[in-house]
Amino acid sequence: MAHLIETLIMPPVGNLLLALVGVALIRGRRKLGRLCMVLGLGSLLLLTLPLVSAALLISLQTADPLPPTGPLPDADAIVILGADFRAIAPEMGGATVSPLTLERLRYGARLARRAETPVLVSGGSLGPKEPPLAGLMRKTLQEEFNVEVRWAEKRSLSTRDNARYSAEILSEAGCARVILVTHAWHMPRARRAFEQAGLKVIPAPMGIHPWPARDLGAITPFSRALLESTWGIHEWVGRIWYRLTE
Repeated sequence: MAHLIETLIMPPVGNLLLALVGVALIRGRRKLGRLCMVLGLGSLLLLTLPLVSAALLISLQTADPLPPTGPLPDADAIVILGADFRAIAPEMGGATVSPLTLERLRYGARLARRAETPVLVSGGSLGPKEPPLAGLMRKTLQEEFNVEVRWAEKRSLSTRDNARYSAEILSEAGCARVILVTHAWHMPRARRAFEQAGLKVIPAPMGIHPWPARDLGAITPFSRALLESTWGIHEWVGRIWYRLTE
């Protein structure tokens, strides 16, 4: 139910539904109908602009990246958070991690080699018949990056779950200080959740989003920009929701 509600209010479905409400109202309440149509379609257009998507993601990027070379801060474990997965990937022999998750794994593997620190991957099943994301992450790290995974947290369905269940595993292993790997725009919410779960967090943000070049491309609609805008809105809504429910 929660996933359905999220789909209905998030772009682009939420914008289109607002525009359709405007169409339904146009005969009886012309001004309100027009307003809904303009807001729905206008906001959808804005979210397809790279300048807007960049502003949304950059507003979430508050943690500095770790230095690309040299010693890393001392930690008991490296925690890599999953994003999502591809359920059908026949070229891989079945389900596999998504590009977002793969980006996190690649950076986490790089850190693991530098720090020689044990790795925990976190991600549960995204559907009743789907494999746990952590299992796919472990397989990818071990087979494609030659990095061993000591712990796989397979129960989480949200960032808050990632933190809670990972903290349970790590506390049993005597680990209190972790290097946390996730996208820069997801880091503020993830870091807060892990700190509230009782862990000391060293943020290791990756996928840091830059401002677009100052040319017409910044205000030209792109489908990729709409996807990135959706990530940004999802994160802001998630941060507000977590604050309200703490």
